Amino acid sequence: MFQTCVCADGPAQGSLSGPQRDPPGPHPFPKPELAMTQSLTLISSENWQEKMEGLTVLRSLAQNHVDTLLPRLRDVCLALVQEVKNLRSGVSRVAVCTLGVLYRHLERAMDKEVETTARALLHKAAESNAFIREEVDAALGHMVRHCTPARCINAFLDGGLRGLADVSLSPSVVYFGGLCLFVCVLHVEPVCVCSHLSAAVRKCAAQHLADLLERVGVARLLSGGKDVTDRILPAVVKLALDSSPEPRSFGRRMLLFLSSHRDFDSLLEKNIPTKDLSAARKAVSGLKAKGQGQGLGETPQTPASLPGSGTARASTLQRKLPKPTIAPSPTTTTTATPTNTATTTPREPNSKYSSKPQGPIMEDKPEYIRQLTALLESKDFRERIKGLDQLVADCQHNPSMVIRSLFPVFDLFRDRLLESNRKVNLYALEALQGMVRLLKDNLSGVLNHLVPAIVDNHLNSKNHAVYSAATGALCELVLNLDNSLLLEPFCFKARVLSGQAKVDLIEKVAELVMELYPRRPQLVEQKALPLLWGLLGPSSGSVHRATTSLCRALHHQMGPGLRQSAASQPPSVGRDLNQLLRTMS
Repeated sequence: MFQTCVCADGPAQGSLSGPQRDPPGPHPFPKPELAMTQSLTLISSENWQEKMEGLTVLRSLAQNHVDTLLPRLRDVCLALVQEVKNLRSGVSRVAVCTLGVLYRHLERAMDKEVETTARALLHKAAESNAFIREEVDAALGHMVRHCTPARCINAFLDGGLRGLADVSLSPSVVYFGGLCLFVCVLHVEPVCVCSHLSAAVRKCAAQHLADLLERVGVARLLSGGKDVTDRILPAVVKLALDSSPEPRSFGRRMLLFLSSHRDFDSLLEKNIPTKDLSAARKAVSGLKAKGQGQGLGETPQTPASLPGSGTARASTLQRKLPKPTIAPSPTTTTTATPTNTATTTPREPNSKYSSKPQGPIMEDKPEYIRQLTALLESKDFRERIKGLDQLVADCQHNPSMVIRSLFPVFDLFRDRLLESNRKVNLYALEALQGMVRLLKDNLSGVLNHLVPAIVDNHLNSKNHAVYSAATGALCELVLNLDNSLLLEPFCFKARVLSGQAKVDLIEKVAELVMELYPRRPQLVEQKALPLLWGLLGPSSGSVHRATTSLCRALHHQMGPGLRQSAASQPPSVGRDLNQLLRTMS
């Protein structure tokens, strides 16, 4: 298992669940080639947790071992495209994040894979899950910023299939063994993504295409190669005339942007079909008359929410919100703005967190994430600690914003749990205890990321303060969340970890068994019994004591049913179980 790939810091850093973002924090692997091979093996596994481990390793490889990753890049991208399509939303989302990390760190080395990966991401933009749509948007943003613009433009233009409208059957005659056979050949023609059936996909493509046009500039777009001009103008006009308001808004702004070219009228007449030409000219003249030449980077009016999304979106065209700043830390003398690099004095890690609200309540979600990112990813550890202070205060005074931004916020927070600075680790673990008490079951969506970040790196720590804070965080999770959500990640980590972390997790599982079995017996038997079967047999003193506690809890709840369940296992399991039960009596 991956726990054998330890970092230079010792056993506490043995997991390959590395951070997803830039340093501070990511640890290189001592044997990157082995990690590369094992990551692909894990991704191909049927076990979704192993897939998540493999995806995490790939992100760390992209940050630390680009030379190792590049020779296998094609295989990696094909594997990621398959996982983007995974029906389990958690795996799909992490695969999307991983593609974003590859774009960000490999940059133009990803050019050859842009078309394949962008197509998979664009199709995922039609998801009803708002968190996945946000990650798709972020990954495509990294692609636009770090890959060759021409490649990205082609990827957006070729990024979809129109659907059934572009499926045709062509009759053909085939002679076989003296027989004349009529067969139909299926043709599926790739077309511009602006013709995709999903308005969400068209909107996503239009938004990022607008960013690309702004980067490349009108002169290069319409005075460059004929293939670009011939394709970009029809696509923009089609978006400008789209039936859906969101892609139409981006399309019209792109059309207005391109109209500043001196030869725009002649190019429009040359490249646009006659049936659309009049409407396109009318749209341009109308936009110029209304003065809607706003920047391409602004967001068009969007509906308040999408069905099933679970999040609401403010319309930036209905009202212009002021740009609030992240509130200052309650323990510092400087304001916590992203650009502030003044020296501050953080409080002691063991001090109580201030619950006093700081500054105006943030309403703009993208701005909130941007400013919190600037703090939590600062190169100065004191700024990162200020960001943790801010996050705890927001959990109390602006919890709706934290919940709406749950996945990006806790991606940032997890990186602070995983980084190499022990002061920040300790501070984050202590902050987590307060956040769990405030957010409770709202954290259920990020448990599969939080639990590994706590147990892989800190339950085996030789630093007593860090270890105590980690066990305290686990206790808060058990006290404040539905324990049925914790059983599976605890059992999985108890199987694969070693040392004190293994002992602590087995004992936690024993506690969960006593609480859960009366109301969820099938879940307990499904998750806890395989853990017990794997623990039976010779083991060290502390692991044996923890195994005895787990066996006692299961026997107390199941009675004779425990032996009956062992009867379906290999004979050694039943023999070891009977021996353990005899020692308990």
